[in-house]
Amino acid sequence: MEPTQNPSPTPALKPLIIPVFIPHCGCPHTCVFCNQRAITGTSRALPEKNEIHARVDEFLGYKRKNRLLTELSFFGGNFLGLELEQIKQLLDAAVGLVTYGKIDGIRFSTRPDTIDENRLRVIRSYPVSTVELGVQSMDNGVLRQAGRGHSAEDTVHAVKLLQGESLAVGLQIMTGLPGDTEDICLETARRVIALKPDFVRIYPTLVIEGSALADWYRKGQYQPLSMGACVTQLKKLYLLFTGSGIPVIRMGLQASGELDDPATVLAGPYHPALGHMVFSEIFLDAAAEQIQKKSSPRDAVCLTVNPRNLSRMQGLHKKNIQTLKQMFRLSRVEIKTDDALTLNSVTVI
Repeated sequence: MEPTQNPSPTPALKPLIIPVFIPHCGCPHTCVFCNQRAITGTSRALPEKNEIHARVDEFLGYKRKNRLLTELSFFGGNFLGLELEQIKQLLDAAVGLVTYGKIDGIRFSTRPDTIDENRLRVIRSYPVSTVELGVQSMDNGVLRQAGRGHSAEDTVHAVKLLQGESLAVGLQIMTGLPGDTEDICLETARRVIALKPDFVRIYPTLVIEGSALADWYRKGQYQPLSMGACVTQLKKLYLLFTGSGIPVIRMGLQASGELDDPATVLAGPYHPALGHMVFSEIFLDAAAEQIQKKSSPRDAVCLTVNPRNLSRMQGLHKKNIQTLKQMFRLSRVEIKTDDALTLNSVTVI
């Protein structure tokens, strides 16, 4: 048996992240792709202390015993763009949860242009562990078309300030934005890698009802990525990031009742199993490379993977099996599992 290089790295044990949504709060701009209420199903009101504590208690009931960390995360808005008293109100509500050992730290998402010395001074006295920046792109032309209101240079400056505070830094980027191309997006990834973040998230652009992009789409002024193009682009980004030692902790928006409603997502590459589809394409490429190396003609192929990788090797609805049959004119593709095989590797017998 001849193993491939691992098609995807073994994931580290993930922290339990308890999300508390503050949709669009603190945002000075409405980006062309944005309708946070449609995405989160939540209104703009800031959560009260009792709501935050109830949310934490709910999620702690799901916590696996071997989770190393638990963090409360303020998502969906521009945290450091809130009024100073609002920032303190939310952090004060969360800090007691750290004191009593229910959570280990606080994280939040914010815009790059809200990171400055004054705001950092505010959060220094709180147990903030991680800050995520909504970067979206490192191309200023794409940022302008998206109505972001900040520049790539703002991102570079923000990351340096946060890293100077010894905070974990996560960067969120998007694919398929107006004016974006695969080459531009890959260059964004390379510029993000140069900043050495602790992790990244990748979100494909969707056409959400109520957004400016929905109007552009109806007028024929914007066309989202197809599902196939999106998966292939995400695959390239994933391999680029992980090949540089940067974990990709999410690809695609979290599935929800709102996003599953066709009246909410008008167009774009939304699928609740998008990440799985990306990993399946990575495994498909790895298997095809292995089969190609076999010099002797064959009518059937047997692939072996670790049991935890079986569904990724099969692909969604076992699509990879059919694709390999067509690619190599095979009558049969069998997939076996072997506990002794390295996770995220493929062998061909």
